Amino acid sequence: MFNILSALIGLATLICMIPAVFPLLGALNWLLVPVALFGAFVGLFSAKTGGRNFCLIVAGFGALRLFLGGGIF
Repeated sequence: MFNILSALIGLATLICMIPAVFPLLGALNWLLVPVALFGAFVGLFSAKTGGRNFCLIVAGFGALRLFLGGGIF
């Protein structure tokens, strides 16, 4: 159950990250990366690792976007 919840949190975060790829909307990742990390935390309580790993990938993508944009763009 926690694995499914974690995957849903990761999917919702990934969908919300789509506009954050565009210039001047990258600061949205400051809100979305912690949400993805929360999803990974929820995935820790599951025996399966798919949802947790997906959330970590989503958080890594958002962090990379923040790094490339200098934290603002």
